[in-house]
Amino acid sequence: MDVIESIPKLPARRDDAHKGDFGRVLVVGGSVGMVGAPALAANAALRGGAGLVKIACPDVSQQATAGLAPCATSVPLPSNEDGVISAESIAMLRELADEHDVLAVGPGIGQAPGVAHVVTGLLGVADRAKVVDADGLNNLAGSGTWWQGASGPIVLTPHPGEMRRLAVGAVLDVDLDDRQASAGALARLTGAVVVLKGAGTVVTDGERVRVNRSGNPGMATAGAGDVLTGLIAAMIGQGLSPFDAASLGVHAHGVAGDMAADELGQVSLTAVDLVDFLPEAFTVI
Repeated sequence: MDVIESIPKLPARRDDAHKGDFGRVLVVGGSVGMVGAPALAANAALRGGAGLVKIACPDVSQQATAGLAPCATSVPLPSNEDGVISAESIAMLRELADEHDVLAVGPGIGQAPGVAHVVTGLLGVADRAKVVDADGLNNLAGSGTWWQGASGPIVLTPHPGEMRRLAVGAVLDVDLDDRQASAGALARLTGAVVVLKGAGTVVTDGERVRVNRSGNPGMATAGAGDVLTGLIAAMIGQGLSPFDAASLGVHAHGVAGDMAADELGQVSLTAVDLVDFLPEAFTVI
């Protein structure tokens, strides 16, 4: 694979631009006990420059999630007795997808047969980019050859544990000691851009690869992945290709983490801090 060192940049904004020009992001996620995850993704998407963000989450947790993301709108989805999105939500979500440019699928979504149906169903929505993270990935891992029914650009953002589960589900032999080769193999099999998170996050489309140099161990904290999901979705919404969007999102995420650690220290870093430091990070990118 060709290793690329340069970091892409967002296009300049026209003086007469309006919010519809910078991407409409739909965050699909949340469940009882995981109300903060989709809100973190939504807030990160807005901090990353997305013009409009909507959260689609279970009806039982909508109020709590909406309160954590005041600049995003929200819509309630039917839920089951466990407080997760039910399979009957897929028709509604497909209609919502038609109104948006990018789908961020997975933050806090939980795992259940109905949820897996929703995730795989959303991947089949044509002409809409999808960023899949967290339990979105775990649901895919148990869904057989899910990529055969997928359509449109897809970005997968696994940490090593999720990568291992995806590889097992895809009957793909990978060696996680060779992160570039493992991520490249998954990318070539599925046609997705793969973001293999961790120290030196690998971004690849199976032919090209970037290895991230920003970030620090303080970012190993709950919710950091949700922030990255929202960021990558925002980059796609502003016109970058999935490979470049993932590369810039990962870099900006790490720069914000480095700035937060410089001021707050690594030990006390939280995902909210990453969102808060994004404006300063974008001044130096």
